[in-house]
Amino acid sequence: MDAGQTGDAVDKAEAAAREDLRAQLTTILSEPARPGFAPAQLNLDTLYKGDEGFGMLDGLRFDAETGKGGVKVGQAADGSYVEPKAHIIVTTEVLFTRWLHAHKTWWDKGVKNVPQQTDAALKFEGLYTQAISTDAAVINFNALPITKPAAVTSSYAFLAGRTQDESPDMADEVFVAALANGKVYIAYGAIDPAVQISACTAIRAGYTRRAEEAEEKFRQKRIDKKAYDKLGNLRQQGDEAFKRCFTERAPQQPAFAEATRQAQVLLETSLGQ
Repeated sequence: MDAGQTGDAVDKAEAAAREDLRAQLTTILSEPARPGFAPAQLNLDTLYKGDEGFGMLDGLRFDAETGKGGVKVGQAADGSYVEPKAHIIVTTEVLFTRWLHAHKTWWDKGVKNVPQQTDAALKFEGLYTQAISTDAAVINFNALPITKPAAVTSSYAFLAGRTQDESPDMADEVFVAALANGKVYIAYGAIDPAVQISACTAIRAGYTRRAEEAEEKFRQKRIDKKAYDKLGNLRQQGDEAFKRCFTERAPQQPAFAEATRQAQVLLETSLGQ
């Protein structure tokens, strides 16, 4: 469908198409219910090309029935909305391969697109940005040393955060993916506690201060454009230094081991174990 079409007839047609897709996938995948998760729904946000959320991974998605702290998903007493703490997406290997092919040139020229081999694709952070419902990019901070279950052909897990600009100050999610019995499983969820490293945050703050000082000197004409340009993009340098620091130091944090444990549990839950 093309974006821009509106009206009751169009809405009804989309709803019917979505239900037909959900029913077909339910039959094809034959996935059992997961304890603590709501019944499976279609993972696609929209069928309209051009709409935000178009092009997500074709499959079924199970959403946790509770949010952080075990609070029931939905409208809270204070008016806020409690988001599911975890999600599990299931698709077939054939559908996944076709989705990869459709996303071979999904992003503009000059931006790395998803690899076409399954194992490489599951390790590519851009896959998760495209596959799930998010208005922010998924950042892979560190691979997590999970144990591959016996029935799994390949698996991958990582410590993550999301951003619309620079890398977030903490990693507060885990993502896990697995290929097993002709199906691809992708699951993600919030972790408690989040992984934070104050020393890395301080490194980035130092670059930010230098950037602000340079900008002020340039505005006051205390340095010329040549000298200013020679400094480079200090904010970007700071973000890169922060991520290097975080990736290096995170495995030594107690929260890292706990994140690995939670990722392992999420993987086993996604596989129905």
